[in-house]
Amino acid sequence: MICAGIDAGSRTIKVVVWDGDTGTVVAKGLIDQGVEQARLAQGLFEGLLRGHGLARSDIRRIVATGYGRNAVDVADQTVTEITCHARGVRHAVPAAVTVIDIGGQDSKLIRLDSNGRVRDFAMNDRCAAGTGRFLEVVAARLDTTLEGLGALAARSFAPAAISSMCVVFAETEIIGQLAASTPREDIVAGVQAAIAGRVTGMVGRNVDGPVVFTGGVALVSGMKEALELALGQPVIPAPDPQMTGALGAALVAAEYVSGTYD
Repeated sequence: MICAGIDAGSRTIKVVVWDGDTGTVVAKGLIDQGVEQARLAQGLFEGLLRGHGLARSDIRRIVATGYGRNAVDVADQTVTEITCHARGVRHAVPAAVTVIDIGGQDSKLIRLDSNGRVRDFAMNDRCAAGTGRFLEVVAARLDTTLEGLGALAARSFAPAAISSMCVVFAETEIIGQLAASTPREDIVAGVQAAIAGRVTGMVGRNVDGPVVFTGGVALVSGMKEALELALGQPVIPAPDPQMTGALGAALVAAEYVSGTYD
């Protein structure tokens, strides 16, 4: 039984092809998001199938999730990213109780019940200051890359205070910090601390562990440590964190086919 999950995120499109009989990932891939979401998603999906000797008729069900899920017309159904990230994280880290997902345009904190289902969640999708987009703005302003941010933050001994709750005003703060000769490493460390503070501020510090960190921002070094400091407890990065939503969508598709979805 082969199924697929497509996560049409705000910054990238991810696809996972899942074999429910063997419990393994058959294929996976991602591309940058663009204007023609449906064409991009279908092209990535079909390319993965061809590359692994599969035909569309071999796929029992396709579930789309993410920011642009309703534009993915190759899918049989859509499911929210809250559900899909919960499924994907719980599969990858069976002990997970809390999921922190920071993507390109929003951030989420998801609490799971004993069965790995969503118990409740909090979401910030109104301001980019707690998301990957903020890090992109910061990287551009500091003349570095997303990968370079982590290296800078690791050299900080005095993180700058970034207090604005809006990415536009926060960028103005950063400009002011640069004008005051604040080292770039302290600015980056301050930004990471601010993002972690906004995420944990959605629900407070009373978060049950184990806590698993997923989404594209989990790939930025230093963010795990910033979250650990804000939460006061360990944070586990999800394996292959960009693919968690697509994996969860593929798992949901397999559950639908087998009749075990609830």
